[in-house]
Amino acid sequence: MNNFVKRTLSGFIFIVLIIGSILLSQYTFAVVFVIVCGWAVREFHKMTNTNQVRVNLLLALVGGIILFTSAFLHASGIISISLFYIYAIYIILVFVSELYSQKPNPIHNWAYFILGQVYIALPFSLLNFILFIDNYQPIILLAVFTTIWVNDTFAYLAGVSFGNHRLFERISPKKSWEGFVGGAIAALFSGYVFSLIIPEISLIHWLIFSEIIVIFGTFGDLIESLMKRTVHIKDSGSIIPGHGGLLDRFDSMLLAAPSIYIYLSFLFQQAK
Repeated sequence: MNNFVKRTLSGFIFIVLIIGSILLSQYTFAVVFVIVCGWAVREFHKMTNTNQVRVNLLLALVGGIILFTSAFLHASGIISISLFYIYAIYIILVFVSELYSQKPNPIHNWAYFILGQVYIALPFSLLNFILFIDNYQPIILLAVFTTIWVNDTFAYLAGVSFGNHRLFERISPKKSWEGFVGGAIAALFSGYVFSLIIPEISLIHWLIFSEIIVIFGTFGDLIESLMKRTVHIKDSGSIIPGHGGLLDRFDSMLLAAPSIYIYLSFLFQQAK
């Protein structure tokens, strides 16, 4: 019971923090998510650092923060000059630093550093472009996370109640096709609700929006599960009591965000 209460309370605080940061202002979003992005990058490298891989956690964290901040300032139009040049220079300096670190297998360090930036920092940075996809659209970004949560919740409930056919047993033994379908159906209802809030986007596009998140969010979840199985850990961290690390809470977003950004870019470009 104590664990249930702790898990429920921490989950509630987490959701309130995410929703509040998005709806209050673009600046609260930036502050909260730049911290989340940096910490998630750190969690990734804590998981993947071994005797053969020794990526500097601070350098990786700072890289993620620079990329996210550059994306925010560019997407919001606060600074017209692109700051991605600073990020590019930083990446070069990180590569050069391996000349002086005297660590074994520098190629592994370079490869994992870039993987952390692409797999973790880039999807978080793309959230800025979803938020500012057409001027300022906090409800659309909120829809991304709401759809992920609705899918996860109803996939779990349907899986527990009816799950008999494993979705990907080798990687995630508890996931079932019944759960996947249950989450996908619930996500359609979420899309319908958001079509009432933002009718400028048609119902059919909201439904497609929802199912893109379901499909790629599920893949994102499975990929993180595969990664954790590979390094033999249960959770990416322990920052959220009862829920694990930030990567455990944002794993679905890591593939859903790039996919939905591509779809929204196409959609809004067609509308102009």
